Amino acid sequence: QVQLVESGGGLVQAGGSLRISCVASGRSISRSAMAWFRQAPGTEREFVAAISWSGVDTHYADSVKGRFTISRDNAKNTVYLQMSSLKPEDTAVYYCAARGWTIRRSEDEYDYWGQGTQVTVSS
Repeated sequence: QVQLVESGGGLVQAGGSLRISCVASGRSISRSAMAWFRQAPGTEREFVAAISWSGVDTHYADSVKGRFTISRDNAKNTVYLQMSSLKPEDTAVYYCAARGWTIRRSEDEYDYWGQGTQVTVSS
């Protein structure tokens, strides 16, 4: 079993930056693909970014490409999402998720989830 805990969310002005983190415990995630999803009020949870176990391969939703960067530190069992040029439409609860070897964009493919961290972008 893997437990995931997100942190670093908060309130930021439009155009600002924020880095959120996801720390895993229970077992190593060094052989897991990791992803960030988000869910705004009244909407479905959507894919944001994913990273392969090695960190070499990354995927992004079109809406965040060029603004967000996903990274990982396997020695710290931690995944990060650096968010820049934030927009009010980025406001959501951000969730960290883990699965097997390969990257997937569908939330149904992920086995472990964190509780989420709120990111609010004011205009």
